[in-house]
This record gives sequence, C-alpha cells and structure tokens, in this order.
Amino acid sequence: MNKPIKRAFLDTEDGQILYRIGGEGEPLLLLHMNPRSSDEYHELMPILAEKYRAIAMDFMGFGDSDKPPRLYSIADYAKTVIALLDELGIEKINILGNHTGAFVSGEVAAAYPERVNKLILCNVAGFGEAGKADLMKRFNEGFVIKEDGSHLIDRWLARTRYVGSAKLNHRWVLDDLKCFGHPLYAVWAVGNYCIEAAERFSLIKCPTLILWGIDDVEEFERLGLAIAQDRYFLSQAVPHGKVVELSNGTICMMNQIPEEIAKVVLEFLDDVDAI
Repeated sequence: MNKPIKRAFLDTEDGQILYRIGGEGEPLLLLHMNPRSSDEYHELMPILAEKYRAIAMDFMGFGDSDKPPRLYSIADYAKTVIALLDELGIEKINILGNHTGAFVSGEVAAAYPERVNKLILCNVAGFGEAGKADLMKRFNEGFVIKEDGSHLIDRWLARTRYVGSAKLNHRWVLDDLKCFGHPLYAVWAVGNYCIEAAERFSLIKCPTLILWGIDDVEEFERLGLAIAQDRYFLSQAVPHGKVVELSNGTICMMNQIPEEIAKVVLEFLDDVDAI
C-alpha cells in the first residue's frame, strides 16, 4: 500500500507555497519543471515515499502557490527551498530537480552546500545565446488569455506528440492555465541564469547524478530551444557526476516511466560509495 501524500502550505513574506509530503526516513525534495507544479511527481512520489520522506513543492507563481510580487530569480527560488527546509526542520536533504527544477537544485547545492547531501539533475538544457533569446521572447509573449478561448485548444495541442494520454494532457493544461495572465516567472529566471549556469554548477561538490531523457532533449532541439549536444556543458561543469541517459525519456518522463526513474534514483541514493 502506498504511503499517503499530504498537502500543506508554507507562509513566506511573498505569499504561500504549497508542498506535498509523504513517507518516512531520509528526506528527498522534488522540484518541478516550468510550467508544471508538484503534480509532475504524482506518480513518482508514492514510489520514493516507500523508502524516503518525499517532498515536492509548487514554485512561487506555479500550481497552487501564490504569485510572487516581483519576478523571481533562480537564487530567489533557491531561497524558498531553504525556507521550506527550515520550516520542516531539515538540516540536510537530497534533491531531485527536472528542467527549471534542476537549475534551482543546482543553485541550492552551489549556494548552500552544507544543506545538500546528494543531488539529481534531470534534463538540464544547454541554452546558448540563441536559446536565451528564444526564452526571453517566450517570456515577453507570455501566456495570453484570448477572447475567443483559442488559448485553451492551443495548450491542449501543444504536447500531443509526446504526452501519451488525454488524462495526463489534462493535468498539464490545468497547470498551464494557472500561469495565464501572469509573467512566466521561471522562463525569465532560467533565461537570466543560463549565462552563469556553468560557473554556478562548477561549485557543486556533493555526489551528483545527471539524468537525461533523450527524447526530451531532442524535443527541445526540435522546438529550437536548445541544441541537444550542448547539454554536455553540465557534465563538464560537474565532472564527478554520474551520467544516465534514458532513450525513452520524454518531456513527460516523470509521469510516464516513474518506475524506471525511481530505480535509477534509488540506486544512486542508496549507494554509500557514491562520491
């Protein structure tokens, strides 16, 4: 029987942050991609909660967390992670972050090394100058509510190539819609952070697993966001990181292949010799 996953809120000076928590033992924090929420880990959390105290938060501006009063940087998001750890009385934690969540995870490990035990960085894209320009273009355009409602079908059709099921697509669209009418906070944050990402990631000293879904990074290249080969800046910045690539890993891989991801993650976390 799966461990129950409960929901709670953290009060901060910029608003409330929703988080989910379940299981017992050593803590493991899960940080989501943009424009998703902690729902990205709906399938994975119960598996991990069998051995770990699994925690997932909605970043400010996403899901059921409040919209912050200003644009948040990756460093700001990292501070909210520390605020949650302090609230829960956690001195040191393992962190898994996907896409935007991986950039935040890396910044936590770089800025607060004493708080991170092991780190799992998933699907970090290598955004060059062209990629950064595209990110900022998307930020400036934002998610716009259209009078004829056509934005609804646009979001439904956006991921049909790889989403796999109508039910999962529905969940993604719900997360999308919670971002409409507001700035794309994380797009702005990643767009600015990617300039210094290699330098910041080079500060990571804790045991690190680098996990890529090959279909994920290839889809980013198809979308013109990032060149797939450019992702290796991460393994160069974190040369001690263990690299695992999943050929069947799509942008939805946390939802589609949770058992396979859990196996890789648990093997890494349980390995006492990981350096």
